[in-house]
Amino acid sequence: MLLCCINCGFLTKRSSDNNSHELCKKAKTIFLGELQPGVWIVIVAPEGTVGKGRESLLPEHFIFNTNQINQKKGECFSFFFWFLDTLREKMDSCLWLCGCILPLLLPSAVKADDGASEPCGGNLDATYAGYITTPGYPQEYPPHQNCHWVITAPEPSQRIVLNFNPHFEMEKLDCRYDYVEIHDGNSESADLLGKHCSNIAPAPIISSGPSLHIKFVSDYAQQGAGFSLRYEIHKTGSDCSRNFTSPSGLIESPGFPDKYPHNLECSFIIIVPPSMDVTITFLIFDLENDPLPGSDGDCKYDWLEVWDGLPAVGPLIGRYCGTKVPPEIQSSTGILSLAFHTDMAVAKDGFSARYNMTHKEVSETFHCSNALGMESGKITDEQIMASSSFHDRNWLPRQARLNNEENGWTPAEDNNREYIQVDLHTLKVLTGIATQGAISKETKNIYYVSSFKLEVSTNGEDWMIYRHGKNQKVFHANTDATDVVLNRIPQPVLTRFVRIRPQTWKNGIALRFELYGCQITDAPCSELQGMLSGLLPDSQISASSMKDIHGSMGAARLVASRSGWFPHPTQPIAGEEWLQVDLGVPKTVRGIITQGARGLEGSTSADNRAFVRKYKLAHSLNGKDWSYIIDSKTGIAKIFEGNSHYDTPEVRRFDEIVAQHIRVFPERWSPAGIGMRMEVLGCDLPEITTVTVSTTTTRLEETTPTMRSATTPSLSAVCDFEKSLCGWSADPHSGVSWTLHGASGGLNGHNTHGTWQDLSLGSDNFSGNYLHLDAGSHTQRKKARLLSPEVGPERGPLCLLFYYQLQGEAQGSLRVLLRDSDQEETLLWTLKGEHGPHWKEGRTILPQSPREYQVVFEGFFDHPTRGHIRIDNIHMSNSIELEQCAHQKPKDFGNDPAFNHKQHPNGDFVFSGWPSSFSTPSSDMDPSSVTLVSEKDKDNAWLYTLDPILLTIIVMSSLGVLLGAVCAGLLLYCTCSYSGLSSRSSTTLENYNFELYDGIKHKVKINQQRCCSEA
Repeated sequence: MLLCCINCGFLTKRSSDNNSHELCKKAKTIFLGELQPGVWIVIVAPEGTVGKGRESLLPEHFIFNTNQINQKKGECFSFFFWFLDTLREKMDSCLWLCGCILPLLLPSAVKADDGASEPCGGNLDATYAGYITTPGYPQEYPPHQNCHWVITAPEPSQRIVLNFNPHFEMEKLDCRYDYVEIHDGNSESADLLGKHCSNIAPAPIISSGPSLHIKFVSDYAQQGAGFSLRYEIHKTGSDCSRNFTSPSGLIESPGFPDKYPHNLECSFIIIVPPSMDVTITFLIFDLENDPLPGSDGDCKYDWLEVWDGLPAVGPLIGRYCGTKVPPEIQSSTGILSLAFHTDMAVAKDGFSARYNMTHKEVSETFHCSNALGMESGKITDEQIMASSSFHDRNWLPRQARLNNEENGWTPAEDNNREYIQVDLHTLKVLTGIATQGAISKETKNIYYVSSFKLEVSTNGEDWMIYRHGKNQKVFHANTDATDVVLNRIPQPVLTRFVRIRPQTWKNGIALRFELYGCQITDAPCSELQGMLSGLLPDSQISASSMKDIHGSMGAARLVASRSGWFPHPTQPIAGEEWLQVDLGVPKTVRGIITQGARGLEGSTSADNRAFVRKYKLAHSLNGKDWSYIIDSKTGIAKIFEGNSHYDTPEVRRFDEIVAQHIRVFPERWSPAGIGMRMEVLGCDLPEITTVTVSTTTTRLEETTPTMRSATTPSLSAVCDFEKSLCGWSADPHSGVSWTLHGASGGLNGHNTHGTWQDLSLGSDNFSGNYLHLDAGSHTQRKKARLLSPEVGPERGPLCLLFYYQLQGEAQGSLRVLLRDSDQEETLLWTLKGEHGPHWKEGRTILPQSPREYQVVFEGFFDHPTRGHIRIDNIHMSNSIELEQCAHQKPKDFGNDPAFNHKQHPNGDFVFSGWPSSFSTPSSDMDPSSVTLVSEKDKDNAWLYTLDPILLTIIVMSSLGVLLGAVCAGLLLYCTCSYSGLSSRSSTTLENYNFELYDGIKHKVKINQQRCCSEA
C-alpha cells in the first residue's frame, strides 16, 4: 500500500490503534478520488474548519489502495498512516518539501502540462454509502466538464438521500454556465429536483424512487471548488415514530440521553380526545445548530418541527434547532405532532419533552377576553418581532410587554411604516388590544402612540388591514405614557399573526401592549372537525368540480392549505357549484369557518385571490337526502355572509344540527371568482359512558339481589325506591345513568316513615331513597333514561304521578316519554330550568294502547355547572279521574331546542301512533313549562278509548266547523244574488276574500293590481 503526505507540518507516525480511530471520528472526509489505478487520495479536515471558506481549509491528505477503499466504503477505519499536525508558520518550507516528495512517490500522477482531467461520472450502487465529488475537489474543477452519475438503490421500494458538504462553490450567473442538476430518476428526462450553483450548499435531497441522476456541467472560465456529496439509502426512522393517546407522557429523541443517530425521519403524534387540550413543555433541547441563521438558513441540517395537526398537513407552528429551548406549545386542533429530522453529519444529545392533556371547561356564557400572554410571558420573546428597533438596544420588541418596567419598543425611525408583530402560534379569536406608552429610563422623556392601525394574517405573508365597515379602522390609543387604554375589536377576528402599525404619536413612537381573545374551541361544541388538522383525509373532501383536475382536495383545508378550492367553470352559476365535507360519522354541528383562496401560479396577482361573499349551507346524514339550513325569519334557505378578504377567516354559527355531510353552495363571490377553504365546528354525539358512583349511592345497573323482584312488580303501587326499583331499569343505550340515593340503612333497611313518607311536597327533605342526576362535565349533553316495566295492551288510560326536583344553574330538563314495541317514542310531559329546592308533583295521562309500551323518564343538562334532577314516588294510577290528571291546557314548547321532532305543515308536532292527551304538572307549577305533543294516527282506533269529555269537545268542534261553512255559503249566495247592493258594498266584496278553516273566518286582502297584471 502506498502512503503519502501531501500537506505540511511535523510528521508523526501513528499505528492502527484507538487513538487513530478517535482522530478519524473527529475529522470530516471531504474528498475521495483516484489519482492513478490502485491509488486513492482522501482529504480529511479537522472538525470546525469545514464550511468557513476555502482559504482556511488545512486538510490532511492520505492515500490508500483501491482494495481497502472497496472493503470499507467510506467508513473511518484503522490503518498505518502519516499524520501532519499543521503549523501555519512552517507553511512555505513544508509546501516546498511536499512538492519535491510528491513527484517521487507518484511518478504516474497527472502532470499539470498534460492538460488531462480526471474521469467523472458513472453508475453507482447505493447498497453502501458513498461519495461523489467534482474533479479536483476541493481545488478548482477543470473547464469543459459534463459529468453524469446514476445512483441506484438495491430495492424498488427504497429511496436515496443526498447530503452536500457545506464547502460548495460554483460560478453564479443564474446557473447558466456551471451547475449541478439532480433528477428524480435514472436519466435527464426525469423530474428535476434542483439546479444549484453559487456558494451555498443545497439542503438534503431525497428521491421519490430507487434512483437519482446527477449532472455536473462547467464552461471554459470562472471555475470554483465544486462540490462533494454523500449518497446513501434514505432511512425513514419508522422505529422511532409513535402515536401518543395517554393523558400525559414523555417524548424523547432516539437514544436519549445519548447522541441521536444520523439520517432519521421520526414523527411523534399526540392525539387528544374531545373536550381536552394538550400542552407540550420541552425539558432538554440540544440539536445541531445552523451556522447560517436567517430566512435562508434556519435549521437546514438537524431540526424538530412542531405541527398543529398531522405533520406536513396542519399548520407549522415552528422549526427548532440549536440549544435554545422551544416555548411551551398548545394545540388548537386536537392533534399535536413533532417531526424530527437528522442528517448524516453532526449528532447532539437530542431533546426531551413532556406533554399533558387537561379537560377543557366550556360554558354557554363564556367570555372571549383572556389575556393572550404579552404581560405574563406566555408569549415568548421569539414570538415578538418588529420592523426595526432603536439603535441603542434599550427599546427592543421584547420590551413591548404591558407594564414592562424598562422602556418599551421604539423603532429606528418614527414613521407610519414601522410596526411590531406577534405570532400567536395557533389561530386565536382576537377581541381586544390594551396599549401603553413609555418613559425613557435614561432621559425621563415620555413617548406614546395616540392612534394605530391593526393588521392580521393567518400565515405571516398575506396581511389584511382591519376594517370596520368599508373603511380601515384607526384605533385611538394613549394620551399619556403610563395609563393603559383598552380598545375592543368591534368585530372579533380569527388570526394567528397580529401587527400593530402606529399612525400618530407624541414625541416619538413607544409602545407596550397586551392582546385579548380566546381559542375558537373555547366555545361549547366548537371543536375543529379535522379539515385544518388533517384528521379528515382528502378522500372525505369533495366538490362539484375543480379548476385543476390533477389537484388535491386537500387544497380546501382551512389555513393549512396555501392555495384553496377553485371550481372549474370560469363563469359559475350561483347554487350549482359546491364544496362538501364528510365527517365520517354523524356529529353535532354548530358552525363553519370559511376562508378565501390564492392561486399558486402568479399568486401575487389579484386575479388569483378569490373568495366567496355569500353562501348557503346544506346538510345530510347519508349524503343523498339534503336539507338547507333555514332562516327562521323568512322560512327559506338562509344565506350566510362569507368573506371580504382572501386570507382572513370568518366564523358563522347556527342552531345545532345533527349531520355527517356538510355542503357549501356559493351564491356570490369576488371578481376573481370562487375560491374557498373551510373548517367545520361541532362535537361528538353523546356516547355511552359509565358514571363513577360514590359510596353512598348505587348505580341502577348494579342492582343487588334484594332489589330484584321475584315477581312482576305491580304498576299500580307507588314506587318509592325504598326496598327495590320496582322493575324500573336504566336504558343501556343512554349516555349516563340515574343514580340511586340511599338513606341510612340503605336498601336492605326498612324506612320507619313508610311509603310516601320519605319526602313531602313543598319541602327540601332529603330523607329516604330517590333517583338523582347531578350536573357536571360528564353529563353535559348526555341523557340519563329510566325505563318502566312493560305496560300491557288494553290497559288504561292511566294517570302517571311522580315527584321531582329541578334545581341549579345547569338548566336541567326532565321529560316523560312513551316507547312502543317498535322503539317509536312520543313526548308526553316536559319541564326545564330552575324550579327551586322543593319537591313538586308531576302528572300526565298514559293512554290505552293495543300494544305494549314503556314509560321513559329522561333527564339531561345544557351546561356542566351546578344543578341536579331528582325523581321519586312514581305511581301509575287507574283510580284518579282523568280530568284531574289533565285539567289545564298546556303551552306550546315547539321552539325549545330540547325537542327535535318533525313538524306538520300547520305547525303542530306529529307523533306517530299516539293519541292526543293533555298533561300538566300540579297546580303549584308554572303551566307554561309543560307541552302537549301528539296527534291521532289514522291507522289506530284509539279515539273510542278516550275520555267522554274529550269526545264531546271534538264533536262540538266538528259541528262548529260545519255550521260555520253553511252560514258562510248562505251569506255569499245572498250577497251575490241581491241586486240592490250599493256600489260601495260591491267594491268591498271584490277587494276581500273570505277563507274558512277550523271554524274560524279570516279576512285576506286581495292585491287587485297584481291579480290583474298576472291575468
